[in-house]
Amino acid sequence: MSEQIEEIIKKMTLEEKVGLCIGASFWNTTPIERLGVPAMTVSDGPNGLRHVPDMSDPDQRSLPATCFPTASCVSSTWNTELVQQMGEAIAEECIAQNVDVILGPGTNMKRSPLCGRNFEYFSEDPYLAGEMAAHYIEGVQKRGVGTSLKHFAGNNQEYQRFSISSEIDERTLHEIYLTAFEKAVKQAKPWTVMCSYNKLNGTYASENYFLLTQILKQDWGFEGLVVSDWGAVHDRVASFKGGLDLEMPGPQEARVKASVEAVRKGELDEAVVDESVRRILKIIFKAQQTPKGGEFDQEAHHQLAGKIASEGMVLLKNNGLLPLKGQRKIAVIGRGAKSPHFQGGGSSHVNPTKVSIPLEELKKTASDIEFSYSEGYPKGEDFRQDLIDAAVAEAVAADAAILFIALPTYIESEGYDRQNIDLTNQQVALIKAVAKAQPNSVVVLNNGAAVAMQDWVEGVAAVLEGWMMGQAGGTAVAEILFGKVNPSGKLSETFPIRLEDTPAYINWPGEVGKVYYGEGMFIGYRYYDEKQVPVQFPFGFGLSYTSFEYSNLKVSQQSFKDIDGVVVSVDVKNVGQVTGKEIVQVYVHDQKCSLRRPKKELKGFTKVELQPGETKTVTIPLDFRAFAFYHPGYHRWITESGEFEILVGASSADIRQKVNVNLESTLVLPSLLNKESTIAEWMQDPRGKEVIAPIIEQMISRGPQKDIKEIEDTEGGIEMGTLEFVKDMPLLSVLMFSQKDLPLPPEEIVQAMLDEVYEA
Repeated sequence: MSEQIEEIIKKMTLEEKVGLCIGASFWNTTPIERLGVPAMTVSDGPNGLRHVPDMSDPDQRSLPATCFPTASCVSSTWNTELVQQMGEAIAEECIAQNVDVILGPGTNMKRSPLCGRNFEYFSEDPYLAGEMAAHYIEGVQKRGVGTSLKHFAGNNQEYQRFSISSEIDERTLHEIYLTAFEKAVKQAKPWTVMCSYNKLNGTYASENYFLLTQILKQDWGFEGLVVSDWGAVHDRVASFKGGLDLEMPGPQEARVKASVEAVRKGELDEAVVDESVRRILKIIFKAQQTPKGGEFDQEAHHQLAGKIASEGMVLLKNNGLLPLKGQRKIAVIGRGAKSPHFQGGGSSHVNPTKVSIPLEELKKTASDIEFSYSEGYPKGEDFRQDLIDAAVAEAVAADAAILFIALPTYIESEGYDRQNIDLTNQQVALIKAVAKAQPNSVVVLNNGAAVAMQDWVEGVAAVLEGWMMGQAGGTAVAEILFGKVNPSGKLSETFPIRLEDTPAYINWPGEVGKVYYGEGMFIGYRYYDEKQVPVQFPFGFGLSYTSFEYSNLKVSQQSFKDIDGVVVSVDVKNVGQVTGKEIVQVYVHDQKCSLRRPKKELKGFTKVELQPGETKTVTIPLDFRAFAFYHPGYHRWITESGEFEILVGASSADIRQKVNVNLESTLVLPSLLNKESTIAEWMQDPRGKEVIAPIIEQMISRGPQKDIKEIEDTEGGIEMGTLEFVKDMPLLSVLMFSQKDLPLPPEEIVQAMLDEVYEA
């Protein structure tokens, strides 16, 4: 294949090369018929195929496809095998509809619950998001269809997404906002990666050499093509230089002409264009190896969508009412019961093959129960007290009430961010009124990200987070409420009590064209742990109709080298009366680090099914990266020898077992000392500590020095001695105060010490 591609490149004209690097239409690449290069077709995803064969026809809808649950629900399954099955099913539908590459998955971090597109993103945690993305990609590409990992990178809001600059420091960028992409790229090898609209630290992602070339292609070894988000290119020549291979959509005749002229004038190296052509041809021909056409099993895919929904829904509260049993009449309240809110708005909107209606599914599941229906809240923004009054009347006349509460599309969608995390005023008033009249009230939520509940959660008997649940979600809700399915989902994001409690609150959504990620790496549970801020429901939380006990936590080695890693095992027992699935989560805490680290970070998980009374031992490996952190001084991931605490639990706030281990770092790192290094930094450097030892000994032996004492508070004195007083001062500055007693100028002494360090 590579030889064939090189032959084609030799025969291509410059115009053909540049033309291939810009789309021919909304969904297609540019064919070169004389050289046997076909067009490649891409289409929207990621929770289902949105393929419109003819975008020139404004009345044409996308072809029917299975609408799977959105990423917020999928990630709450914590079931990588299920995610991979979903990917395979989506690939089958792509093949049937002649699509070569599906545009997904979305892997950006949930920095704030306000992001309007959060329903398309997996998690606030990069490890969980990376695992979900990698298995999705593996599932799709296993069937010979490509994926487009997006939106790379720092696209964590919709506000000014086409132009705003995400200002992210180096360590935060690598530890939080690139990690999930890195895991997916290295583990699953997506065919394409889609750059985001926004700027990253002042440079458009589509032109960002550091992001697209240095990190993605060179450091991570990405071998596919980089495609622009639709309309993300501002300067095609600059984007070529940055590492963008394919601009979409097309045609863009003026940009083809400008790029050709840039090559001929020597402003753009033709070798750069050739490399993009090479990458594009590789993917085009790879796609051609998969025969297209045929049909897919709509019913099987619908059933799979239902299974994913049932495993992704999270039981947040249950006072014992669920599963429902013994009721003769149940009031079903809320528009979502008849008009299910099962997907988000925007480019991922799927034309479903069919839709399960929750009210009908409830009736099928419990045919012996009488169900009534009340609208509860209007479609628009109007406040309708009459709908609330009617709902209360139905609830009072019933044995229990089920409220289907869906966050409206005008509040949550691609294209704009939410203004708050509240339900509508009508919905809050409805829940409170119904719960007051009928204590046996269950709230089923359909939303894409966290919502506030403090005003009403105490008054209801149960809360089921149903997310944007896909076309079969109605069936999943009914089966969970009546106990045919034991809920097993757990939150992939924290539910805060108030918007004001969230990490990005002060730095959202930015101003004057920039948004500062001032919270750094402390997003999600990392922030709530550090600040000890109470939350409504913690990351990793989810209830079940049974209970689980953890015991016998073990590690394969108490002491180990970073390159070897360690294997964690723990026994989990179902101590309840029904079969259930538990998600075992492994967090790591660095007991002592040269840089600040979160109190704990998710580094492994597994989902295990247990019969009543059954015990299983689960094992979770932890590798080098489970203990490493990104050091901006070294510009790389490093480990430090020392003690780590491994925490195993049912959520980030429910740690059941702990064990300490000792890690030996195998890294030999260069010194970072320079003329501005403080005494403390000299003392922390292995070689620097030896070199500075004579000076430290002299300080300690002499005690507080007169020249130092003259600059301190004369009443307070130096309580900890001279060393404590000066340890955070540059060594050079300290020597300046004593230069009259020195044999050489301070600058020469420090330089000689540095020479000794670096010669070692």
